[in-house]
Amino acid sequence: MSIPITSPGSHASGPRLSRSDFGPDFVWGTATAAYQIEGATDRDGRGASIWDTFCKQKGKIKTGEHADTACEFYDRYESDLHLHKALGFENFRFSISWSRVLPDGLSPLRGGRINEAGLAFYNQLIDHCLSLGITPWITLYHWDLPQALEDRGGWANREIVYWFADFADLCTRAFGHKVKHWIILNEPLASSVLGYFTGQHAPGRRSFRSLLPVIHHTALAQAEGGRMVRQNIPDAQIGTTFSCSPVEPFSSSKGDREAAARVDALLNRLYIEPALGLGYPTQELPFLADIPKKVAKPGDMERLVFNFDFIGLQHYFRAVVEQSYFMPYLWAREVSPLQRRVQTITEMGWEVYPESMYRIIQQFSQYDGVRNIYITESGAAFYDSVQQGIVNDSARLDYHQNYLQNVLRAKQEGLPVSGYFVWTFMDNFEWAEGYRPRFGLVYVDFRTQQRIVKASGRWFQELLIE
Repeated sequence: MSIPITSPGSHASGPRLSRSDFGPDFVWGTATAAYQIEGATDRDGRGASIWDTFCKQKGKIKTGEHADTACEFYDRYESDLHLHKALGFENFRFSISWSRVLPDGLSPLRGGRINEAGLAFYNQLIDHCLSLGITPWITLYHWDLPQALEDRGGWANREIVYWFADFADLCTRAFGHKVKHWIILNEPLASSVLGYFTGQHAPGRRSFRSLLPVIHHTALAQAEGGRMVRQNIPDAQIGTTFSCSPVEPFSSSKGDREAAARVDALLNRLYIEPALGLGYPTQELPFLADIPKKVAKPGDMERLVFNFDFIGLQHYFRAVVEQSYFMPYLWAREVSPLQRRVQTITEMGWEVYPESMYRIIQQFSQYDGVRNIYITESGAAFYDSVQQGIVNDSARLDYHQNYLQNVLRAKQEGLPVSGYFVWTFMDNFEWAEGYRPRFGLVYVDFRTQQRIVKASGRWFQELLIE
């Protein structure tokens, strides 16, 4: 597939980037998630997920939409992957829909059943990647828990550690001879806090009582999933991903500095430190001490540890916070970009602050157990419009170039950052926001499913195909 290049760098600011600047082994890819792109939610034996249920509840999705169709990737993966390759990306990150391969969430050993049609779809997807010279990176869990498991308590039920290990076992036995890059969890903080505490995401629970068990079971599953992949694929590269932001106090006051430390413990340390054998950050967040005291079983704290080959950082913006007495347990609130009169804000209301990319890489590099880092997501939603068949998304183009400048800065200083995955390949269903926010390098007309490469996608094409 040939895609013409039309002045892709004309809107970019700063020094011109070259692929060679990052070295021959630097990994370039895009990231996607099954629920956000596949569609076909009721076809070929797939079971319902918590997001299918959540979307049907009035008021949960801001636009009132659902992902029953999404990008029709289930039917269009061949042409979409050809487009992905034409843009120069040689690595494709996607997730396995748990309920597509195990409709009841459970393996046959626990009374469930395997959906062979689901396994066949992912085998065909992987084979097509490989035939195009695209390296597949599988994310095991990207938020779409089978509804049948939520009906049994979901992540608040300790049994989920074993259910997830069974799922990982099935996937690695089915695909491990072809796929060597595995990501265990996608942003566990978001799925646990937004799903079970604030209720903003599926399954929509709002319960502090269930939050600590959810956190602990998720952290256990992160390690147990890693062990299962290692057992079945000894030569695999195994990682897990974290949503992360450098946290700054709004002022130099003691209260704001302590608030920033608490928010940092929640946003950046909650899941990586248990995996590194450091336990939960209870000094900054004393309520977490109830996990080892009341939730964990003997031996659990040791079981939280897993030696990951890499850590995925998913970074978009910095957080500026101040002390607040209206937020229990955290005693902090974000000072929004609008309140701070930030000049560049995305459609999601996020500040564009490129230096934060360098700082978050620097922060995570300080852990002794972190040997290799990939940026497994970064991107921006802006208002896109099609003018005479062209999407000139100069703001997104600037975003990626400027954030990549800071990735390069970190790499040149010897920090162990080895790749960049754009969020996202194409516009998709953006969870509780619906289809309105567009993060893609490729524009999707959701009425016709037409794909249009944006200026940012052409910029990457010129960067990657030298």
